[in-house]
Amino acid sequence: AQRALILVEGHTRIGFLYVKAARSLGLHPITLSASPAQYDYLAAEGSEAIRVDTDDLDALIQECSRLGASYDIAGVTGFAGDDESIYATVGKLCQSFNLPGPNPASVERCCNKFIQRQILAQAGIPIPDYRLAANSVEIESAAVDIGLP
Repeated sequence: AQRALILVEGHTRIGFLYVKAARSLGLHPITLSASPAQYDYLAAEGSEAIRVDTDDLDALIQECSRLGASYDIAGVTGFAGDDESIYATVGKLCQSFNLPGPNPASVERCCNKFIQRQILAQAGIPIPDYRLAANSVEIESAAVDIGLP
């Protein structure tokens, strides 16, 4: 079976570079996206794209399983927009298919700055003062406690 690289979502600036790099490695790039039409390079490069809810892990696993019947899935990668949680999703997909990839729990901890700072502090790494604030009153209180730059 042909080897495929699964790309979760695309990227308007650098996505085409991933498509070209995958092809140069002899891989068939397949983009899974909630809205593939937003990535012009997919059509321009003649790259395979499949519409799937990329916020639904079960839907992604199902689609990758379906693709696995036709392709040898060599790897999974993805692109973050404003929400870097896509990297945790990529890690979960990699784990589901016994592929190397990021540790999803580690990625999730790193994507949460409050938890990340707690972990760094527990490890003895110096970090700036911080507070978790859920509303404007807590924000103002934290600013008074910590001070402003």
